[in-house]
Amino acid sequence: MAATEPSYAHAGGTEPLIGETIGKYFDRTVVRFAERDALIIPHQQIHWNYRELQQQVDDFAAGLVSLGLKPGDRVGVWAPNCWEWIVAQYATAKAGLIQVNINPAYRLPELEYALTKVGCRALVSADSFKSSNYIEMLNTLIPELRECAPDRLESARFPKLDVIIRMGDEKSPGMLNFAEVSSRGGDHERQTLTALAEQLQFDDAINIQFTSGTTGTPKGATLSHHNILNNAFTVSGILEMTEADRLAIPVPLYHCFGMVMGSLACVVRGSAMVLPSPSFEPLATLETVAAERCTMLHGVPTMFIAQLEHPEFSKFDLTSLRTGIMAGSPCPVEVMKRVISDMHMNGVTIAYGMTELSPVSTMSTPHDTLERRVSTVGQVIAHVEAKVVDENNHIVARGEAGEFCARGYGVMIGYWDDPGKTAESIDTGGWMHTGDRAVMDDEGYVNIVGRIKDMVIRGGENIFPREIEEFLYQHPKIQDVSVFGVPDDRLGEELCAWIRPREGEQIDEEEIRVFCQGKLAHFKIPRYIRMVDDFPMTVTGKLQKFVMREVMSEDLGLTEQKTA
Repeated sequence: MAATEPSYAHAGGTEPLIGETIGKYFDRTVVRFAERDALIIPHQQIHWNYRELQQQVDDFAAGLVSLGLKPGDRVGVWAPNCWEWIVAQYATAKAGLIQVNINPAYRLPELEYALTKVGCRALVSADSFKSSNYIEMLNTLIPELRECAPDRLESARFPKLDVIIRMGDEKSPGMLNFAEVSSRGGDHERQTLTALAEQLQFDDAINIQFTSGTTGTPKGATLSHHNILNNAFTVSGILEMTEADRLAIPVPLYHCFGMVMGSLACVVRGSAMVLPSPSFEPLATLETVAAERCTMLHGVPTMFIAQLEHPEFSKFDLTSLRTGIMAGSPCPVEVMKRVISDMHMNGVTIAYGMTELSPVSTMSTPHDTLERRVSTVGQVIAHVEAKVVDENNHIVARGEAGEFCARGYGVMIGYWDDPGKTAESIDTGGWMHTGDRAVMDDEGYVNIVGRIKDMVIRGGENIFPREIEEFLYQHPKIQDVSVFGVPDDRLGEELCAWIRPREGEQIDEEEIRVFCQGKLAHFKIPRYIRMVDDFPMTVTGKLQKFVMREVMSEDLGLTEQKTA
C-alpha cells in the first residue's frame, strides 16, 4: 500500500515563520548578543562583536541614504569574501535597497550585462581579486570615470548608474571610497533609516542573484526579506545553531550558500561568522577552523576533498567541529564518510535546493543515519511542500522518478523584469519547477537522480551550456558548437565543447581558449574541446548531448562518481 502513496510531502514546522524585515531582525540579534563575536576575518584583521558590526552597518547604510539612494534601488556588490561584503549585505537591507550579487569571476561582458539588466544605481566594488583588476576593468567599461565627480557619474553605457564605491584606501578618479560613504551619513540620514525600519515590508525585494538559463543569458532571481530570512532560520534550526557556534564560511558570499546559509544563518542565531580567505583556499580554511575553534563548516564536496587531501591536513586540530552543510553538487559517499571520521563532523548534513528557492527545500539532519545522509538529500524542510511530477505535471507514485517541484515561503518573487521566464518556472499553483529529476521514498526522503534542464554543475557552480555556445558562435571560424558536461572526479563535472569549424577553416583548442580568456569567467571555459564534422542527432534534428557525453567519457576514460 505504501508504494502507491503519491510523491508529495509537506512539513508544517513547530515554529512559526518570521514576519519581519532583515534589518529589524538584525537589530534584535544585536540587542540579545551585543558582546558576542559576530565577524572574524583573519586576512583582514577583523574581529568584531555584534555591537561593532551594527555600528559599521548603520554607518554605511546612512552613507547610502546620503547618496540619494531610495528603497527599491539596486546596488551591485562585486567582490570576494570580505568585511565590506557583509556590511553591504545588512546596510542595503536596512536602507530598503536591493543588493545585486555579482560573481567575483565575472569579466567585462558579464558585468555589463548584470549592471544593465537590473539597472543598478550604485556598484560596490573590490579593487582587485586574483588576476582581475576591477578598477582597470571599470575604467575600460566606464571611461567617464576619469573625468566625473565621485558621486555624479554620467555614463552613456549605464545611464542609471550614479556612483561607484570602491573598497580599499587608495583613491580612484570618479569613485568614492567605502570609508568615505560610511562617514557621510548625519542625523537626517539616520532618522530616515529609523523611519524606513517601520515602513519596509518583509515581502519587499531585498536581493537579486544571477542564475544562468537555457536562453543563454543569466536571469536575476529576485528574493525577499521573507524568503531568505526564513530559510536561514529554518536551516540553522536543523543544524541546532546557537550563539555559541562559530561557522567557517569558505563558500562565496555572492552565492546563496554563503549569503543565506552562512552569513544570515549566523545573524538569526547570534553565531559568529568566520571567513577564512577571500575565496576558498584549503590550507587557509584548515588553519582558520583550528585557530578559531570553529564548530561548523560549510562547503561543496570539492572543498572538503581539497582539505582532506591537503598534505598538511594531519597537522590541524579539528576536534572543535561538530556539524555543517555539504551542498552545491552531488556528494561522493566516501567523502562524506571521511568528513565524519577525519574532520569530526559527526552531524554534517546534506542540503538541496536552488537560488530560486532561497535556496534550501530539502535537507538531512544531524540525527539522520549515515545511510540516509549519504544516499539522499533529506526530507522537505519546515513550511515547505514538495512533489515529484511526470511530464504531464501529474504527481508520480513514491519510488518513481520525475521532476522535483517545491512550494512555500522560499519561492522567489520572480526573475527580474522577465515575467515570461518566471511563468515558465513557477506554475499557476505556485510550484517552482526545478528541472531536477528526483525520487521520493516511502518516508519522504528525496534522492536527486539527474537533471531535466540542460545544466552542468562544476564544483558547485551551475553552468548552462547555451550561454557558452552563444558566446562561441561569435568566433568567425566556428560553424556549429555543442557544450555539455562530462564526469570529473574532483569537480563532479567538467565542461566539454564539440566544435564544427566553418568550411575550409582550421582551428585548434588553444585558439578557442585564447578567444574565451578574459571574456568568460574561468569556470565557463571548456576544459575539453574536440573538433568534429557533425553531431549525433535525432530524426527530428535535435542534438543528442547524452550521446556526445557517452562518447567523450569513453574516449577520455572518465567514469561517473557514485554519489549521495
